[in-house]
Formats: sequence, structure tokens, C-alpha cells
Amino acid sequence: MSAAIAIDSLHVSYGNQRVLHGVDLTVAPGEFIAILGSSGCGKTTLLRTIAGFQKASQGAIRLFGRDVVNMPPEKRGMAMMFQSYALWPHMTVLGNVGYGLRLRGVAKDEIRTRVATILKMLNLSGLEDRKVTNLSGGQRQRVALGRALAIEPEILLLDEPLSNLDAKVRLQLRSEIKSLQNRLGFTAVHVTHDREEAMTMADRIVVMDAGKIAQIGSPKEVFDHPNSPFVASFMGAENTIGLDIRTSGAGVEVAVAHGNPTSWDGAVPLGPVTAYFRDDVASLDGPDARIDGSIILPGRITQRTYPGGHYRYVVAINDRHFTVTDDHYHELDDAVGLRLPLASLHLFPTDTIKGENHA
Repeated sequence: MSAAIAIDSLHVSYGNQRVLHGVDLTVAPGEFIAILGSSGCGKTTLLRTIAGFQKASQGAIRLFGRDVVNMPPEKRGMAMMFQSYALWPHMTVLGNVGYGLRLRGVAKDEIRTRVATILKMLNLSGLEDRKVTNLSGGQRQRVALGRALAIEPEILLLDEPLSNLDAKVRLQLRSEIKSLQNRLGFTAVHVTHDREEAMTMADRIVVMDAGKIAQIGSPKEVFDHPNSPFVASFMGAENTIGLDIRTSGAGVEVAVAHGNPTSWDGAVPLGPVTAYFRDDVASLDGPDARIDGSIILPGRITQRTYPGGHYRYVVAINDRHFTVTDDHYHELDDAVGLRLPLASLHLFPTDTIKGENHA
């Protein structure tokens, strides 16, 4: 079976400004892809170009084997959910959800039947005749989703549709969209800047940076094995320390400034490296502890909070501060060792990284 979406060497420009730089991406039928990146990385431009709202300057877009790069949006056979809902304020729920069906010449009775089925799936039954201006934000977004699904698209594009909702409704709609996608089997491409949203909804994540794809993989693969300092930092490993790794016997010795060296038998780059890590991999130990496979950085506790279930500490190490959670109570100014398991660090040769701060 042909790929649902096949993008080859896609370039997009706004005037003289190049926005996408040779993007290649293949999406399988029934797959849920999340395109993740910060503002200005090109993720929304990529989605709009797939939809046909933005013209490609170079490259190919094929939907189920059909080249659509020069086709208008209405000929591409897909639906799109927008961040702003984009509902008709003067129409009822029935009018909005059935709008695409009416444009396709579907009979009124069939429209009402199909809309009723969609509204039942979205827990909106009984609201057919209500104006959308009288609905809550979560209900309006469900109506927008219903309008997209009513035409039974093979591909659904989602442009940050949950970012305007409060946290509770956002979590609920994440689950509902994913459940509907599993049930109905459509292919979904979801643009978001929310890492957790991408992790919980997608089969694969596409991380974009400066108009290019930085990494593609399953949520676990991208989270646990980022392929670059940028991806590591974007996925939450924003803390950095400098290490020096040398061969030693059957393994390596890992040295860190102002800390105790340790030995390890894992596969790591040799020489000066920069380690990226998330707060949640750190733990507290004694300042003089020596544990094979872990770095111990001596420091002092400068802040303590209790968010519930554990304590959160800020540990000062020279002029750096690191956040760590721990189940045990420690006094302020206690001497502690910040323990960092080497297996949980993302290591990159320092000479390939510019502008990083090291401990």
C-alpha cells in the first residue's frame, strides 16, 4: 500500500526567505504523527503546505501515491482542524458539522443522520440546534473536530487545535482525538509545541529546527536517545555539564571538574564531552560518595519546596544551580552530592557544540 503522505525534498519560501529546507517525510496509513518544534521552526508551514494553503517552491507531496503538490486544498481529500476553531458563528452545531457535507451535495436527511452519529461520538448529542456561540471552548473544539470528521477524511491535519483550551479540557480532548483516530483509522498529522502532547498522542514524533527535520522516531526513542544537543535540550534535557572521558582498562574513566571521577563500561564518545540531562535523572547522595557508573557533584542545598509526595531541592554547585527531587528531608545549606547516572546522560563531543555552559 502507498504511503498516506510522502514528502520529498520539500522547499518552501515566503518571498526571498526560505522557510523549509528540503524536508523528507513519509507517513504510513493510519499513523499518528506529531510535528514538534518551537515557534518559527517551520512546523506550521509544513502542515499548511501539505494541506495546500501554502505553495511549495520545490519538491513533491504525494497522498496515497497521488501527486498533489500543485492541487488546491479542496482537491486533496483531507480535513484540517485549526487553533482558532474557524467555526461559522451564525450557524448551529448541525450547520457547522454538516457544512462540508452540504458543499458535497449530500441530502439533508443524510446530513442530519451522519451529524447525529458524529455528535454522539463526541458527546455532543442534543446540541444540534444550538448556536456555536453558546458553547464552551471545549464544545466548540469538538464541533470543529466533528466538522473535520463528517466528510470521512483519510487524512486529518491538526494545527495546534488544543492550545487555547484550559488544562483539564486539553487533556480530555487529547484522549478523545487519539481514541477516535484508533477507532476510525484515519491518518493524523498534528502540529504542536507541547512536548507532552506529542509524547502522549503520537506514534512517531518529528522534531523540527530551523526549517529542517532534526529527528524522527517513536516518543520513547526521541526522548531517551536524542541524536543532537538541540533535540536533547528540546526534549527537556536542558542541564549541561562538561566531562572528560578516557579509556581505562576494559572500560572508561569519566572525570568531571569539581567532582569525583568514576569508571564505566558503557559505549561513550572519548575526550571532552558535554552531558545533557533532565532534572528527573538526578538524585541526592553524600558529597564524598563514589559510585561506579555515576557522577557525584558536591554541592549545597539552597532551596527546598514540597510540591506533594516528595521534596524538590535546588543544589548549588560552584556558580551553577540544579533542581532535583528526593523523598528525604534535608536542611538548607546541607552538603550533598548530586548523583547523575551515566546511563541517563546524553553525551555529545564538546567540539561539536557552541555556546554551551559547563559545570
